[in-house]
Amino acid sequence: MKVHVGTNEEISKLIADEFIKQINTKPDSVLGLATGTSPLLVYSNLIKANKEGKVSFKNVTTFNLDEYIGLDGTHEQSYRYFMNVKLFDHIDIDKSKTHVLKGVDDYEDYAKKYDDLILKSGGIDLLILGIGSDGHIGFNEPGTPFDSLTHIADLAQSTIIDNSRLFNNVDEVPKKAATMGLKSIMNAKKIVLIATGKNKANAIKDLFLGEKNEKIPCSILRDHKDCTIYVDDDAYSLVKNK
Repeated sequence: MKVHVGTNEEISKLIADEFIKQINTKPDSVLGLATGTSPLLVYSNLIKANKEGKVSFKNVTTFNLDEYIGLDGTHEQSYRYFMNVKLFDHIDIDKSKTHVLKGVDDYEDYAKKYDDLILKSGGIDLLILGIGSDGHIGFNEPGTPFDSLTHIADLAQSTIIDNSRLFNNVDEVPKKAATMGLKSIMNAKKIVLIATGKNKANAIKDLFLGEKNEKIPCSILRDHKDCTIYVDDDAYSLVKNK
């Protein structure tokens, strides 16, 4: 793994530049996208670049990492809604080529087909990840098998509590989610992970220094051939002095 340390503004710009380079090199790139607060500034930079004519998403295909079970795409806390509002509505992308796991209706069947859809598209060229305070990536909680494909996951209580800041109260947070599995993530040709803030410091420490096992889902990233970790000083604070 490679690592870049900088401010949120600096590392978000670097990641956006990675996406722009990828798309300009291969206009029909397949991108893997994440939600949450971590990639927000990355997406803002991509919107700006698109409006300035520096990159076009017209031929791009996207696959999102996960979606809450029980929320449809019009719900303000669903990840389909998030992606539309934070990125897709503001760039020249064909929304029929944007794939987000389903949270209602035939969500189990769709999850089972997701990896095949990715494979048929040619595979993910570049995937962005965030990381949970317990080291989860996607919604692959501690204990998820390293060979897991897209599946329905039970959310850990720590994840529910972490995500409750986006809901009115903790009881509103869904208890399950559809998520790419760890093998699904590792199948991406290139991965970038962004982590900022002291609340991510233990997870980043485990990523770099913890044992590589299924209790630390993110530790699988050490085996990826092209993975770069982008962190700020706070997130990297427990690693940089080791």
